[in-house]
Amino acid sequence: MRLRALLETEALGLRLLGGEDELDRTVRGVMTTDLRDPSRYLSGGELVLTGLAWRRNSADSEPFVRILASAGVAGLAAGEAELGDIPDDLVSACVRNRLPLFAVNEDVAFATITEYVVRQVSGERAGDLAAVVDRHRRLMTSGPAGGGPDVVLDLLTTDLDLRAWVLSPTGRQIAGAGEPLAPGICAALASEHLAAVRTGRRGPHRISIQGITYSLFPIRGHGRGAGGPAAARDMRETVLSDWLLAVEADAGDWPAERLDLLQGVTQLIAVERDRRDAARTVRRRLAQEVLELVQTGAPPAEIAARLRVAAPVLLPGLGAAPHWQVVVARVDWENGDIPGGPVAQSLLEEILVDPSVSGPEPSDRIAVAHTGDEAIALVPLPSLSGDAGEDKGPDSALHADELLATVRDPLAAGLADDGRLTLGVSAAVHSAEGLRGALEEARHARRVAAARPGRVCAAGHHELASHVLLLPFVPDDVRRAFTARLLDPLRDYDRRHRAELIPTLEAFLDCDGSWTRCATRLHLHVNTLRYRVGRIEQLTGRDLSRLEDKLDFFLALRMS
Repeated sequence: MRLRALLETEALGLRLLGGEDELDRTVRGVMTTDLRDPSRYLSGGELVLTGLAWRRNSADSEPFVRILASAGVAGLAAGEAELGDIPDDLVSACVRNRLPLFAVNEDVAFATITEYVVRQVSGERAGDLAAVVDRHRRLMTSGPAGGGPDVVLDLLTTDLDLRAWVLSPTGRQIAGAGEPLAPGICAALASEHLAAVRTGRRGPHRISIQGITYSLFPIRGHGRGAGGPAAARDMRETVLSDWLLAVEADAGDWPAERLDLLQGVTQLIAVERDRRDAARTVRRRLAQEVLELVQTGAPPAEIAARLRVAAPVLLPGLGAAPHWQVVVARVDWENGDIPGGPVAQSLLEEILVDPSVSGPEPSDRIAVAHTGDEAIALVPLPSLSGDAGEDKGPDSALHADELLATVRDPLAAGLADDGRLTLGVSAAVHSAEGLRGALEEARHARRVAAARPGRVCAAGHHELASHVLLLPFVPDDVRRAFTARLLDPLRDYDRRHRAELIPTLEAFLDCDGSWTRCATRLHLHVNTLRYRVGRIEQLTGRDLSRLEDKLDFFLALRMS
């Protein structure tokens, strides 16, 4: 029941003194107290009744109200029988702590209010109680052996009229009852969930999208990783790998029994998640073995033999030998106290799955190992053959800029302000001989990505044949000195005279030094452009007709 219902019941004799905006709070129980600190007896959602015997002076109101607000009570009702009018200091304290406050007429007994609240709350729960007991029994017998998450979600839909979906931390739908959610909604739900978890907000988390309210419940594994149970480890070790349950409902209105039921559902799905994680150990071991062979310089024939073992596991029924790509990822936390390798491993296993594909099975074709803070994925790509059997290369190679397109926002929310993900992608290779080069290529690409700003960055092999490969490895002090020497005189001049010398320099270099094309782009007369370029040369002592000086300016702009 809502607080508003109490105010609308004339027989209770309640008068609202503050908190009109909070009247939609749900009342889950009632407690009468005159203790100065009743927190040990509060569980949240109660209407607290008090005769104010705890109040000795005006200074007592603020601590008492703060205790109630921290415990999550729904509202406070103070009797007028002891002191007459409710003290102003109590009213003010309730306003400051956003706690609804009611005055109880001296002719109304607290027992009358208690009986009414208990009767209403019990009546609302009665319809759910029998179903809850039966649902728990049925859900516990329908776990992994009964069809996995989809069976559990179907029960929620058919028996409790709740539509629900299981989502990965990147927002990919793993299971669902009814119509699938749109990818944009999935990404928004995952982003909200990860942001709420990282800021320590209490669940279930609620979010409204397109006029529909969703409640989000974490699905925490019971034993993933070497660190033991998830609850015993730092939250950052699991936040980017835990699934979540999204329910199309406002859980803020639910009684405790229904919340307990949903917690039971998440535990059942967590068992299924742990079972599938255990099944990944074979693929992870295959990737680790191949990686060790590649890094230790094993003969190509030995690596090829190990790849022949891996191919049927990752691509069952494949006729032709696949091409392979290597993807390297690294997760870094600012204080460096959390190992990034296992987190990056879980992320790669999810990122490398097509986000439009639902279900857990697609990730069963990804082999990812980790060493230190680095995760390395061995990705098989089926090859195509022409009519004459000529190999035409990989069917669909991975592209760095596409891998993170749909998952960037959720991952950024999970990384918050102290984590960073960088990723590099190699070109496709068709033999064991090419794997070592592909691994180094992916690692170099990841370093290029690491030199860019942002919480989530990726780079591909095609960027390694450019000057961008060199720039990330210039020491920071050299970079700052080089750019300051060339660009600071121009910035200072622009700041004093609004001359736009920096934009002019960028456009001039972008137009390959063509006066006509640059003047057209900037909507300037050629003579004006010549004046600005002359000023740039005068301030820096450089000559923009010389290739060496053009190159220096170009690199300074790229590094700034």
